[in-house]
Amino acid sequence: MIFEETSLSGAFTVSLDKRQDDRGFFSRAYCTQEFENHGLKPVGIQCNLAANYLKGTLRGLHYQVPPAAEAKFFRCIQGANYHVIVDMRPDSPTYLNHYGIELSAENRLGLYVPELFAHGYQALTDGSEAFYMVSEYYTPGCERGLRYDDPALNIRWPLPVTTISEKDTTWPLLPGLLTI
Repeated sequence: MIFEETSLSGAFTVSLDKRQDDRGFFSRAYCTQEFENHGLKPVGIQCNLAANYLKGTLRGLHYQVPPAAEAKFFRCIQGANYHVIVDMRPDSPTYLNHYGIELSAENRLGLYVPELFAHGYQALTDGSEAFYMVSEYYTPGCERGLRYDDPALNIRWPLPVTTISEKDTTWPLLPGLLTI
């Protein structure tokens, strides 16, 4: 795997290091030891699959706080999604900054999301699917979220939002939620 740090410290894109021959290719999709060698928290507690029927669907922005702060590792396994992460670490020089990237079945990129980073994504194609691993169990009392359209964040989503959960439209606007 090839790790490349994003503009937000501790967050990485992960490319496949392909071994190709006339059959196709082989590559590790995830390796705890390689993550640890890059100083990243392993994410092997739970694996999730999220399917999106229609492009424009938006999920997020979600994160968990201690004692259940979670790191995540995302890949898009069908279609394409636009992923956004927001640094929620109050002592970070990139606090409240965000980073966005397209993950697709075609580019096979992965995105490592550190603890205390909010994450959300938008389906760019009908029938997109995201596969992701997390480092902690879902803990409702530790869940937090950001509004996808919070003017303080100024996130530019690639498509108009067509489908979103009620919960994701009702997170408080900044600075009202900043309690960790």
